[in-house]
Amino acid sequence: MKKDTSHMIRRAEHFKTILTGEGFLVGLIAGLVVLLYRVLLEFAGKWMNLILQYGRENPVIAGGWFLLLAVMACIVGKLVKWEPMISGSGIPQVEGEMMGKLTQRWWRILPAKFLGGFLSLLAGLSLGREGPSIQIGAMAGKAVSKVLDRGKTEEKYLLTCGASAGLAAAFHAPLAGVMFSLEEIHKNFSVSVLISVMTASITADYISSQFLGFHSVFQFDIAKEILPRYYGHIIVLGIILGLLGAFYNKMTMWVQSLYYKAKGLNETTRLLIPFLLAGILGFLVPQVLGSGHDLIETAAGGQLMLSALLGLLGLKFVFSLISFGSGAPGGIFFPLLVLGALIGGSYGTFAAEYMGMDPAYISNFVLLAMAGYFTAIVRAPITGIILIFEMTGQVSQMLSMSLISITAYLTATWVRSEPIYESLLNSLLKRQGQSVPEKTGEKILQEFLVCYNSTIQDKMVQQVEWPRNCLIVAVKRNETELIPKGRTILMAGDIIVTMSDEIDAPAVYDYMEKACAEIKS
Repeated sequence: MKKDTSHMIRRAEHFKTILTGEGFLVGLIAGLVVLLYRVLLEFAGKWMNLILQYGRENPVIAGGWFLLLAVMACIVGKLVKWEPMISGSGIPQVEGEMMGKLTQRWWRILPAKFLGGFLSLLAGLSLGREGPSIQIGAMAGKAVSKVLDRGKTEEKYLLTCGASAGLAAAFHAPLAGVMFSLEEIHKNFSVSVLISVMTASITADYISSQFLGFHSVFQFDIAKEILPRYYGHIIVLGIILGLLGAFYNKMTMWVQSLYYKAKGLNETTRLLIPFLLAGILGFLVPQVLGSGHDLIETAAGGQLMLSALLGLLGLKFVFSLISFGSGAPGGIFFPLLVLGALIGGSYGTFAAEYMGMDPAYISNFVLLAMAGYFTAIVRAPITGIILIFEMTGQVSQMLSMSLISITAYLTATWVRSEPIYESLLNSLLKRQGQSVPEKTGEKILQEFLVCYNSTIQDKMVQQVEWPRNCLIVAVKRNETELIPKGRTILMAGDIIVTMSDEIDAPAVYDYMEKACAEIKS
């Protein structure tokens, strides 16, 4: 129903209160839905382990498992074809809708994401629950918006609330849910959205905790704080994480492009590859299956040899790329934390064996590497620090986590690695035939002298047809610098200062040189 202007004005007077109440409602619904999703995925992991256990003893069961994997791949493929927006983590889809470039049908996404994510984790694909949880939460927010008949602006607020609630319920991390939704999804820190998002996140976390307990996701202890003399190791590890994070992003996009460019592959046949590979790995190296929760605690325990850690890291890395690149419904959030933990465990073990570091610090480096690797890949350092703090309950490591996150962030930026969700969104938009903004590079300032008898002499600024993608930032006249206005008259001898993107600078230069040049009679 179309609202009149008076209604909108009256409602604006109490908007913060209304939005907070709606945030509570979204948090309630999203919390319950994501809780159900989380419980189903836990059952999926248990059932997979039981099947593999019996399959190792009975070849018939093993053969039946491979047949079942093929059937599940076909089902998930049909779901992805029916509703393409469930493919992958779901976070780029939510970001695309926030930008107004994508539209998601919540009544289709919710059941399809549920079933697709469940079957993918039951098969053992190296995917996480966080991306789907964020998308599911966001769709719960959109459902509330549609039922309450809210406008587009308010709908985006509720999408953000749902995304925050989804992450909070998935990881028992309400503050990380708030920061991620504002830092990555909404990209805005206004008071109205902050209060409503906090309400949604806390509500969802409370609901999840009532059923699953208030304990943190990871249960490993940090023996002691890292001494200042070991901070050099933190910086070195941060640089390694930044480089490996950039490599992960590049390989993720490359593998995804291979899947989509390969002839003869469709939604179903693409999924057959990781599903059947999961069956093989399940009987050979079951540790790399699933999200990899146990691998983090294993790495933190410091019981594995360096060669074993590096082997698991390599296998988990490759299998994660193959799983996610196929388009299966599932996220990269948790698997990249696992990869970070294995990198940290490998570095800590190496430093303990060959550089004389106390082995008790290995668990510290596992924790730090998770935060650093997340930051290098997602490029959301605040979220990374808060997330690891909430998932581990280790508040004493805040200084060292901040140091490694900054180092990893700067390293990834230095090698010009794009944030992973931005890259995934651009790839998704390209596949849908939508335009993607090109990288414009740095802002360039250029100066041009207005010659006597030029085409723009004695004209007002508003009368001149300026080049596209160009801003007139100043007019220098004698010793005075004028701020150009529409009625500012350009005189011979003036110096016009323009600003443009690096990519547009040559065209702007050619245009301005011609416009400012003297007209030859």
